[in-house]
Amino acid sequence: MSKIIITCAVTGSIHTPSMSPYLPVTAEDIIQQAIEAAESGAAILHLHARDPENGRPSATVEHFMAFLPRIKQASDAVLNITTGGSAIMALEERLAAPKAAEPEMCSLNMGTMNFALYPAAERIHDWKYDWEKPFLENSDDLVFKNTPRDIETILIQLGQDRGARFEFECYDVGHLYMLRHFADRGLMKPPYFIQFVFGVLGGIGADPENLMHMKRIADKLFGDDYAFSVLAAGRHQIPLTTMSAAMGGHVRVGLEDSLMISRGTLARRNADQVAKIRRIVEDLGREPASPAEAREILGLKGADRTAI
Repeated sequence: MSKIIITCAVTGSIHTPSMSPYLPVTAEDIIQQAIEAAESGAAILHLHARDPENGRPSATVEHFMAFLPRIKQASDAVLNITTGGSAIMALEERLAAPKAAEPEMCSLNMGTMNFALYPAAERIHDWKYDWEKPFLENSDDLVFKNTPRDIETILIQLGQDRGARFEFECYDVGHLYMLRHFADRGLMKPPYFIQFVFGVLGGIGADPENLMHMKRIADKLFGDDYAFSVLAAGRHQIPLTTMSAAMGGHVRVGLEDSLMISRGTLARRNADQVAKIRRIVEDLGREPASPAEAREILGLKGADRTAI
């Protein structure tokens, strides 16, 4: 079977520090964990930033540039910068860092949706920061805004103007049709790298049948012009990424998506999850792609053409 791209989502905006002491928050922690993940087999590193003073998700250029250049110096991995940031950020905030960094790759959420995290608040008893509990609890009234105008703005400002390619994050079947709409408008060119996202309350459920359905619809809409990867939240991470690998797709793991390495056991490093999925995909007869191979598969512009 073809080479398999392993993406690692090193840290993110959807988990809070209190949920795990191992989630990287400071620039030094993000650098260390990102490099370790790359050394363990991740060809792509998906990156968010946090304010080290209070742990809040951050969109500032300063916080991103505290770790991006040093990761680039120490690793050949593709640096994939979020354009999603946090659901409470304005689009202008979310785009500040990727516009400054001009990366090879960015994430791009393909639709507005409910992004309900509040059930997690019931499982946490010790909070590190005072903003965390109300943030989660209030997500019962949280809308993650990604309108067609937002999507067009990102495709033009980062894709056409700065040469970035995208990890198209599709949380439901309708997002695939939105992606087809923009492809038909000529705002991006194949191959399309589609990340099927499962298990976020507000998006499609983490059921094997849904993965099969997403794949069927993507085949119908994009034919041979796309590659798919799977991201599954929480306990669904390894089962559905394993299924993706068996189906010929790519995989994404990392502490942004799941804090666990096995049932009841926290992952101490992102690299632990990367190493685990690497063993699984190799047992399935797949060979992890190197960063250079990932760049070729996805048609990326190359690290030398970024502003990092």
